[in-house]
Amino acid sequence: MRPNDANGSLPHDQRPFRVLIVSASNRRQYNCPGVDSKSRMLMLRMAKRMPSDWEIDYEDIGNVHGRMRIQPCNACVSTSMALCCWPCNCYEKGNRKEPDLMWELDLYARLDLADAWAIIGPVNWYGPSTNIKTMFDRLVCMNGGNPKEALIEHKNPELAMALEHKPEWKDIALNHLEGRTAAFFIYGDHAWEERNPDRRPRYLEHPGYFDPDKEPDGKRETYEGLVWQCRFSGIEVPDDLWHYQRFGMGRKYSDNQAEDMAADAEFMRGFDAWTDRFASFVRAKGQVPPGKFRAFGYEPPGHFAADMKLTWRDRLMRIGKPPPGSSAEVQQREGLNDDVVRDPKTGEGARLRRGSRRE
Repeated sequence: MRPNDANGSLPHDQRPFRVLIVSASNRRQYNCPGVDSKSRMLMLRMAKRMPSDWEIDYEDIGNVHGRMRIQPCNACVSTSMALCCWPCNCYEKGNRKEPDLMWELDLYARLDLADAWAIIGPVNWYGPSTNIKTMFDRLVCMNGGNPKEALIEHKNPELAMALEHKPEWKDIALNHLEGRTAAFFIYGDHAWEERNPDRRPRYLEHPGYFDPDKEPDGKRETYEGLVWQCRFSGIEVPDDLWHYQRFGMGRKYSDNQAEDMAADAEFMRGFDAWTDRFASFVRAKGQVPPGKFRAFGYEPPGHFAADMKLTWRDRLMRIGKPPPGSSAEVQQREGLNDDVVRDPKTGEGARLRRGSRRE
C-alpha cells in the first residue's frame, strides 16, 4: 500500500510494516544520459513484490536536470561529535542559497519512519554511486548526532567541543535509528567489455605497470563502507541481504540497459530471491520502535540570533581574530592552516597565482 506518514504517530506495534526502497544510480532519463537506470527498474519491481499489507515508500535519487542535489557532508564530526546535529542542520528545507535534496525529499523523516531500507545500486569505479555515498555521508548524524542544537547555539564549534566533555552528552549521543534493517543489492559488469583477454584495460599504452590478478574484483565489498556505517549505527545488515550480482559481462554499455536486464531470467531470479529474503527477514523481525529523538515530526528551531553570532564569528575569522582559546586560534598561531582570507570562496589556486593570501 502507499505510505501514510500519519501512521508514524501510532504505537509501533499498531502501525503497518513500512519499508523504504532507494534507487541509488545517478542516471535518469531527464538528464544527460537520456535513459533511466537499471536500479530504478529494480526499485519499482521490488515495490510490487512486497506484501500488500505493508506501506511501501521508495525514492529515486538520480540526477534530474535543474533539480537540487544532496548537499555534501561538511564533516562537523571531525570538529566535535556534538557539532553534528540530528537530523543534519548544516542545511535546511527551502534554503535558496544551499538547496538540499535530503531535506526537500524529507529523507530523514522517511528513513526514520521505515522499519527497513533496501538500497539498490550499481558499482561505479569500484565504489557506490556518488549520490548514495553522499546520502550516507549526510547520515553520519544518525550515529551519535546531537539532537539538541540549542545546546550549541545552532552551530557554535567552541560550545560543541565543550559539550562533548560534559556528563549530559552521554544521554543524548545515541544511535537514533537503531534497530532497523538495511539491505543492499549491488550489480556490476566488471568493465569486462573494456578489457583484453589478459583482463587489462584495452586502452592502455603501457599495460605492464600493474598485475590484473591483484586488482580488486569489484564485488559486494564496494559497498562495504555503507554497510559498516549502518552497523556502527545499530542498523542491522544481515550478511544474506548484502548481495552482489553480475550483469552484462562483456556487453557494450548500449546493450546493457534495464530492458536487457529485465529479459535476463537468471539475473531476475537472483534479484527476486533477494527481495523475498528481505521481506521474510523484516516480517520475522517485526516493527521497530522509534528512537528517543525522532526525525519524523521534527520541526527545526528558529536560529536567527544564533546565525547572527556565527556570522560575527565568521567575519572576525576573516581578518585573523578567531575566538580566544579556540582550536582555530591555535592553528593560526602555529601557522598550520594559513587560512586568514577575506573571501574564502576564492580557490586556493587563484590566490596562489596572485601571490597574495590576504584579499
